[in-house]
Amino acid sequence: MKPLLISLAVFTWVNTAQAASGIDLNVTGLVTPSACEPSLSNGGLYDLGKIAASELKLDTPTALPPHSLQLAINCEASTLLALEPRDNRLGSSYAGDQSFKFGLGLINGVTRLGSMTLSVYSVVADGVQMHPIGSSGPASWAPVRLLSPHFLTAFTPTQTVPVPAPIKLLTASLSIEPSIAPANTLPLAEEIPIDGSMTLTMKYL
Repeated sequence: MKPLLISLAVFTWVNTAQAASGIDLNVTGLVTPSACEPSLSNGGLYDLGKIAASELKLDTPTALPPHSLQLAINCEASTLLALEPRDNRLGSSYAGDQSFKFGLGLINGVTRLGSMTLSVYSVVADGVQMHPIGSSGPASWAPVRLLSPHFLTAFTPTQTVPVPAPIKLLTASLSIEPSIAPANTLPLAEEIPIDGSMTLTMKYL
């Protein structure tokens, strides 16, 4: 379906002795014939329980047990789409390359508690094995398993041709791998809540 394009022109009235001038304002968008509904098992919750401060490494991050949730995307019709992850704790991820990290919240609004990475695997769409691909722009896609708050993730049946494919029903495993910052960077005199949060939005291509 072609994008719905509305063009508005805003003109400035000038003296008749001068040439008329103007500037165009373009409003673009896409009216899609179908909607897609994403869902995660267990309501999208991974409860780490209580972690003793004595279990944390002193001067390096402590990797916590990974956990998988089941991701499902159900569309009314075959639809070209991508996942658009958003880090709801943006700016709280601890150290290292931030491209693929999501934060676990701030302590007292200042100290970064840790980070988590999310990867997608075992992807099947409409009975066909699919592969995740990522893009920071509309025309450049490459194989990648890690989700990122900085780029889109779509799916393709052929890794050697990384072009998004339309889907109707997709299932996948979403692996969550959290880690806590070194103990010597944290105020451990009292309990600290782990507060990681991210949102997966459907973006229609």
